[in-house]
Amino acid sequence: MLIRLNIKSTQRTQMIDITAQVKKEIERSGIDSGFCTIFVPHTTAAVTINEAADPDVSRDFMKEIDKIVPFDDDYRHMEGNSAAHIKSSLVGISERLIVEEGKPLLGRWQGIFFCEFDGPRNREVILKIERGC
Repeated sequence: MLIRLNIKSTQRTQMIDITAQVKKEIERSGIDSGFCTIFVPHTTAAVTINEAADPDVSRDFMKEIDKIVPFDDDYRHMEGNSAAHIKSSLVGISERLIVEEGKPLLGRWQGIFFCEFDGPRNREVILKIERGC
């Protein structure tokens, strides 16, 4: 089952918690045991799993990744968003979750985050939910 989620970012860099949306789609799929692959088809965005209980974690993450890959660093890419491309590659464009009892297996504090590095934009996240062996 392939599902497309629409995500709207409102800032240049932003972590958007999509955990509830992913859980809802897994439940709607009716798949009790299997896998959910989360894929971001963009070169300036990413997806990650991190702590969702404290919003300061997301703020700290974005602050530090901006230090590691600054927006202005004499890049040659003409569009001016080289930092966003680099951040996307560092964080990654997919995650794979185990689905058990109709729910994604996540740790107590874990959430699923769409990472915007070149916003604000309208984006897409693709879910592939499938039965396990």
